[in-house]
Amino acid sequence: MVGGGQLARMTHEAGIPLGIRFKLLSDTRQDSAAQVVSDVVVGDYRDLETLRAFAQGCDVVTFDHEHVPAEHLRALEADGVVIRPGVEALLHAQDKGVMRDRLTSLDVPCPRHRVVADPADVERFAAEGDGFPVVLKTVRGGYDGKGVWVVRDAEEAAEPFRAGVPVLAEEKVDFARELAANVVRSPHGQAVAYPVVESIQVDGVCDTVIAPAPGLSEELSGQAQEMALKIAAELGVVGHLAVELFETRDGRLLVNELAMRPHNSGHWTQDGAVTSQFANHVRAVLDLPLGDPRPRATWTVMTNVLGGDFPEMYPAYLHCMARDPALKIHMYGKDVKPGRKVGHVNTYGDDLDDVRERGRHAADYLRGTITE
Repeated sequence: MVGGGQLARMTHEAGIPLGIRFKLLSDTRQDSAAQVVSDVVVGDYRDLETLRAFAQGCDVVTFDHEHVPAEHLRALEADGVVIRPGVEALLHAQDKGVMRDRLTSLDVPCPRHRVVADPADVERFAAEGDGFPVVLKTVRGGYDGKGVWVVRDAEEAAEPFRAGVPVLAEEKVDFARELAANVVRSPHGQAVAYPVVESIQVDGVCDTVIAPAPGLSEELSGQAQEMALKIAAELGVVGHLAVELFETRDGRLLVNELAMRPHNSGHWTQDGAVTSQFANHVRAVLDLPLGDPRPRATWTVMTNVLGGDFPEMYPAYLHCMARDPALKIHMYGKDVKPGRKVGHVNTYGDDLDDVRERGRHAADYLRGTITE
């Protein structure tokens, strides 16, 4: 697996019961996954020769992020390295402009969009629709709210162009909430779909995921799952695919983003589904039969733990575990920094209000924002 973050850490954990030997390309030995994987290569994923040396002896190479240069992946595929998802699929998660064009050609509903050249072009894009505000995104990179701007005039639109990369303009969607449809697809075309979830963002960062999405009609839920399965098949995705969606106030679904790897919106599956997203990603990239994605409980809520001012977790564990014996805590081994994702908690049960309160309390206590 290329990338040493928490997604690699949890994917490795899912492979342990199957006796899978896991090799990691990590930036440092202190990265989340590098702390727990025995076979770690420290190197730069942007260097082709490092990637070639790392891939030697691997049955399959997969990723915990989308940032490996496409030209390097093509070179590895030409060398005979098995890459899942392949470069032609992964490109749609790397480049938002390519993704938008392809989804539009497949009649998948997306926000109105266009790659823009400069602030004056942004102004023209706004005039072609309902005017400002509009959303600007760098076509490459960007996550957790980074690389995304909501601009209200041409003057504000200047900032995104300073990075020197293409910029995608999109209409600012009037949405009721954000959803995510998570699916997994194997090389021979088997696919499974998890329940559609509601994803609640705070300051551009995922805060809470509720599975299944409360109050979502069977019709819209089915549409979201079918849309995600169609995208996975048409793009040739192998492994986990997260399709982030807007549910508009007039009852439509629009695709916001794609991620071709395990995803924050699927962390609830570790404790809330028969087979987790991580276990199914491992099965998919190894072309094993996929596992049951059905939920184990009526409701499962994932609440992210952000870094606060209290780096010592042990006293917080004493409180949280004693208060809620059913609580599931997943910490990533990261240095605690304010606002940084350092872990998540999963809670589950039959009463959604209770499940949410338990998750919120635990996450806030682990962060140190509450002390009782």
